[in-house]
Amino acid sequence: MSPTGEERIALDIHAHLAPALNDRIGAIAGVSWNDIEGTMTIDGYTLAAKSVYRPEALIAWMDEHRVERAWISIPPPLYRLGLDAPAMRAWVLYANDGLDTLAARFPDRLSPLYHLPVTQPALAAEIVASRAKTSRPRFAMPAGSQDHKVILSDAAFAPLWTALNAARAFLFLHPCKGCDPRYEPFYLHNLLCSPVETALAAAHLAMSGILERHPDMTVCLAHAGGASAAVAGRLERGQVTGRPGADTGAQKPRLAFKRFCVDCIAHDADALKLAAAMHGQDHILFGSDWPFSMGLPDPHKQLADTDAALRRLIFHDNPRRFL
Repeated sequence: MSPTGEERIALDIHAHLAPALNDRIGAIAGVSWNDIEGTMTIDGYTLAAKSVYRPEALIAWMDEHRVERAWISIPPPLYRLGLDAPAMRAWVLYANDGLDTLAARFPDRLSPLYHLPVTQPALAAEIVASRAKTSRPRFAMPAGSQDHKVILSDAAFAPLWTALNAARAFLFLHPCKGCDPRYEPFYLHNLLCSPVETALAAAHLAMSGILERHPDMTVCLAHAGGASAAVAGRLERGQVTGRPGADTGAQKPRLAFKRFCVDCIAHDADALKLAAAMHGQDHILFGSDWPFSMGLPDPHKQLADTDAALRRLIFHDNPRRFL
């Protein structure tokens, strides 16, 4: 059955595009553009999904599936977490200018989620303060990094949370690949590690009291919050039973987790129902993960078994406060 007019999707908060500013790529160490293949190679990795460079392809997909607007962020291969501070500054400037260029081609349909470098929290705070003066304060950031020992509850991130809160900003947290070799078989670095990394970020933000102390920023977790909803009760049990360091005086996780928004990419109706119960039905937003196959390339079909009332909230009602 084709979508009806009532099944329009107001907003996709999880769509990826890779800026390819050919006049500037040549000046960036570690990044090159192949004119013949139409692909970018970043630090030895070739991002081969050609549609990720083409905003017109995203618009065509949006038209096909009746998606009215999309917020675009760079995909994980462009995070480049190992860069030093000067190189990261140059790269993030390139990436965010590139997102502006891509969105400007379809200004009524696309808007940037400006990239924040999670390994450089001071730079991230600077970007938030600067962008908030001239643009809608909407950002995307990796959820952490096992390889680079990034801990979101670390004191070094305090200026970032302050800047995001002052700007009443929207922050989308997206996992990146972990370095544990046990995740290599069976594609588990994506299938299992990513949900765990997202839950880890959620736990740090909740149990440290960061969410409670910064109520004016909106933090949205990718992939239905990963494993967050499944472990919230266990985290809370650790607090009430006095597990060492678990009780910091912050809100209990099952309450704090209601401060998060999450996208709807759960791939299971019951898992999405659990995410809605834990984070709040009004906190579930539509995300597609376009153009990657682990997302929702056929959203109306893939979400057909979702409760109709919840699906309407995701497609129509919940995005209203962001639009």
